[in-house]
Amino acid sequence: MECTHCKNKICRKGERCEVVNFDTEEVIAKYHAEQNIVQAAAQLVDNGRAGTLSRLEELSEFAQLAGMKTVGLAYCYGMENDARLVVDYLRANGLKVEAASCTVGGVTQNKVNLESNICSVSCNPIGQAQQLNSRKPDLTITMGLCLGHDILFNREIESDVTTLVVKDRVHNHQPSQAKKWNTETGNRT
Repeated sequence: MECTHCKNKICRKGERCEVVNFDTEEVIAKYHAEQNIVQAAAQLVDNGRAGTLSRLEELSEFAQLAGMKTVGLAYCYGMENDARLVVDYLRANGLKVEAASCTVGGVTQNKVNLESNICSVSCNPIGQAQQLNSRKPDLTITMGLCLGHDILFNREIESDVTTLVVKDRVHNHQPSQAKKWNTETGNRT
């Protein structure tokens, strides 16, 4: 399947293309089982709110519309000042917030990475997820976790999870700002 290069785009007309490899009725049943999330998303998107709220405002409203009370925040220690602002904003909007830095637990790099001799503190995404799991958030937000660390975190976290900030130091944490890529070399042009 290669939707990015499809010329027909019949799915946008409510039709199923010949390469779809899933059971539509099974998928619809899964949506029916998740109505609190489906309805909260619909209220933000379908009711004319799309494009009028920042991602943080959407997160706050979404959580409240979906009946979520406690939000976990997993953040990179390099974004602690921004994370503090996020926590303050969400709390001011009536949500309970549990925040865990990537360095939670003070585990050293040489203990996490068997090939490392570095004895300074390591990011600890598994411990970060377990710490938040102990608080049982309804929704967890990630903020600036390193690539790879985010994968480990997402495997371990037990709540629903969404991303507020993806780490991209080159493009000020906005990876879609990359204008062109040379597909032959893989380098930016």
